[in-house]
Amino acid sequence: MRAERVARRDRAGQAKLTAQEADRSGFKVIACEGAGFRYQDRWIVRDLTTRIERGDKIGIVGPNGAGKTTLLRLLLGQLAPQQGTVEQGTRLEIVYFDQLRAQLDDTMRVQDAVADGNATVTINGRNRHVISYLEDFLFEPTRARTPIKALSGGERNRLLLARLFTKPCNVLVLDEPTNDLDAETLELLEDLLVEFGGTVLLVSHDRAFLNEVCTSLLVFEGDGKFADYIGGYDDWQRERAARAAAVAATEEKAKRDARDAAAREAAGVAPKKARKLNNKERAEMEALPKQIEAKEAEQVILTAKLADPLFFKKPAIEVTRATVRLHELEAELAAAYARWAELEG
Repeated sequence: MRAERVARRDRAGQAKLTAQEADRSGFKVIACEGAGFRYQDRWIVRDLTTRIERGDKIGIVGPNGAGKTTLLRLLLGQLAPQQGTVEQGTRLEIVYFDQLRAQLDDTMRVQDAVADGNATVTINGRNRHVISYLEDFLFEPTRARTPIKALSGGERNRLLLARLFTKPCNVLVLDEPTNDLDAETLELLEDLLVEFGGTVLLVSHDRAFLNEVCTSLLVFEGDGKFADYIGGYDDWQRERAARAAAVAATEEKAKRDARDAAAREAAGVAPKKARKLNNKERAEMEALPKQIEAKEAEQVILTAKLADPLFFKKPAIEVTRATVRLHELEAELAAAYARWAELEG
């Protein structure tokens, strides 16, 4: 599949996206401590504590109207926090993919919107003719001379991408970039963001896109709260399911214990003594602490790896294995603690 993707990229007429990377930012990009923003009496974002570091690719997930764009503006310093603090790092060069496409003037020609009326654009220090550059984004020469108002939704998106990638940056901010993109351009945009050495903040409803690009997510969980999850969309779903199952199991055990106690009290039966463990169960209980300690040590190592931006320059399969293993460890630890509690109780 990877070979097929390379072959598709090399064929004539394909979009060829290249981001201009500015000088590296400081290691800390954005740090939030109990940050919040409200509109009138409603908290849009509240109690947000997170740290975004160079090379992180953060997906922001939530339903329409949840406050994702407000969160972006808060992170970027466009809104002042009304609660807590938000600090931006040093040497940030930010380029913003505008959700509302407000940067495009419908009366301008496509080529003028990209090159500000010039015949050439500078991409990573090299001058290119604007018509040639626009061909990388699937605009034929005649289409490049067309007024923006005549473009389709997909063409307008590709034009905004073409504008975005003429600007040097080390922080890319994309608010719903996948709307109206054709599948081929979407694939290449995924590749670009994965290979981009800077930091990415991405709002999207596209599950596959989030899985391909993101190293972690900020997920809206109601009442203005956003929670951190490592990995992409599927990783979040697995972790959320594991957390829900653990909570449900704990609640069910508490209810069962309460029912048993009430029944014993009503029957005048003395509280049940702890069951005596057999030899196999005793051996299992004695082994559990070391097993848990080993799993927690492995969890610490994997978490550190996945927090290191350089780790994501390794082969994608290695990153995927580490992410999957981290979530397996979370489930294994939850099961081990539950079994320990069962044997003790």
